[in-house]
Amino acid sequence: MDAASIIGSIAGMLTTIAFVPQVIKTYKTKTAKDLSLAMFSIFCSGVSLWLVYGIIKQDWPIVATNMLTLILSGILLYFKFTFKD
Repeated sequence: MDAASIIGSIAGMLTTIAFVPQVIKTYKTKTAKDLSLAMFSIFCSGVSLWLVYGIIKQDWPIVATNMLTLILSGILLYFKFTFKD
């Protein structure tokens, strides 16, 4: 693996992991009132396009990190609709 791939993989892992504390906090508090529905909707759309891009380019670090990010941000969207504030 070349340096660019290593850097890209680390960047992808860090930006994906960044969502874990928010998912945990939202689940524990059972409130999502401070989460922006518009922001997460737009974000999920962008991540979906990154996922498609990674699949087309067959760049598996992009595919893996964006798939996990989409799952985590999708969970937050689910919480936004499920937890009544």
